[in-house]
Amino acid sequence: MSSPFPDQIELMRRLAQASGDVIRRYYRSELAIDDKDDASPVTRADREAEQAMRALIQAARPQDGIIGEEFGSENEQAEWVWVLDPVDGTKSFTVGRPLFVTLIGLLHRGVPVLGAVHQPITGDFWIGGTTLPTTLNGAPVRGSAIDELARARIGTTGPEYLSAGRAVFDDLAARCRYPIYGGDGFLYAQVASGWLELVIEEGLKLHDFAALAPLVNAAGGRMTDWQGEPLTQTSAGRVLAAGNPALHALALPALRALPV
Repeated sequence: MSSPFPDQIELMRRLAQASGDVIRRYYRSELAIDDKDDASPVTRADREAEQAMRALIQAARPQDGIIGEEFGSENEQAEWVWVLDPVDGTKSFTVGRPLFVTLIGLLHRGVPVLGAVHQPITGDFWIGGTTLPTTLNGAPVRGSAIDELARARIGTTGPEYLSAGRAVFDDLAARCRYPIYGGDGFLYAQVASGWLELVIEEGLKLHDFAALAPLVNAAGGRMTDWQGEPLTQTSAGRVLAAGNPALHALALPALRALPV
């Protein structure tokens, strides 16, 4: 597996800045909210932020592919593919809560190798991946060293988004210190920073997790599917993230036992 090149790392920073400039213009404004086919909301901020990122990628690395939540795929069979989610947590964005993030992932031959999470309102920027230890605003971060469930904090965007894994999550939450709800992709940045120990989710799409797996793993955590396999372009979107491998190993067996 190849490592990201310096120009790709710098481009990821530029993508975060450009998308953030767009998103801040619409934050807590009277903007129209549309519903997509899956009933999830989308706004002008989502669309214009993704367009801004696409334009930068096409100008800087026209040979690369792009997969975006709002405008689909182009050249997705390329060696390097950018995966964009301009506003992950649109519901939070539309009600003026700064719990949404921009997710920028980079795939090499279908495997996530670099990821960035940007919160445009606070300006917090996480980046990490293969050969690049995770940082927050330039300072190194590490996943939590807590390796027992009784002391761990567990999160998910919302229990209503869990179906097959709901009972497992509820059982683990009862055994953990306490559960946290809400946050979408921001939850995984919290894991990378050591502020949260576990996240369980299902039904995610590539643009939801491509940026997050390399970020968590490069912070010393572990993020996989429910079978313990590394996340790739073809993964089903059932994910387990933990602040360290030992805690991941404690939470995995109950998820692995669920029907695939």
